[in-house]
Amino acid sequence: MTIRVLLADDQALVRGALAALLDLEPDLQVVAQVGSGTEVVGAAREHAVDVCLLDIEMPGIDGIEAASRLSRELPQCRSLVVTTFGRPGYLTRALEAGASGFVVKDTPADELADAVRRVHEGLRVVDPTLAATTLLDGPNPLTTRESEVLREALTGAPVATIASNVHLSQGTVRNHLSAAIGKTGTTTRAEAARVARERGWI
Repeated sequence: MTIRVLLADDQALVRGALAALLDLEPDLQVVAQVGSGTEVVGAAREHAVDVCLLDIEMPGIDGIEAASRLSRELPQCRSLVVTTFGRPGYLTRALEAGASGFVVKDTPADELADAVRRVHEGLRVVDPTLAATTLLDGPNPLTTRESEVLREALTGAPVATIASNVHLSQGTVRNHLSAAIGKTGTTTRAEAARVARERGWI
């Protein structure tokens, strides 16, 4: 049986390279390629895809949200995150969103093909080095609201703008930022946002 694969990555060269590698496998066929997260579910449905390979950082919605939507709307279609950004927090968030696996882009071609097969069989595949790092780092300490506020803080926006964007009072935003600064062991909201991003928490 041929496993029908979708590739979602905003870099055409990366998509092309992955497609060329996977199409060498007799039991894998790349039937769709998209450049943004928002296209994933529609393309997966249209092409009767079995496994979606998702980058994390893409236009529209990211790969983690795309995995979540696939899990809800096309539960028979598995998702495997394949990313440059091997951040422990990303791994946790991806699995919580419904992804069946998480590997980095420098994974050897034969291992990637095997990961696709295993995910298709209903197994979970996780990069072992990243899994160990995730266990050592522990869980994401940020609340949903703190994460939301920090994502806005990444832009350098003032508190008033952040408050408007997340529909909270400025005082509440300051409280969330203060809590996030404490949890990340930093001294400013910009540092807190940077650390949270580096760890894959936001």
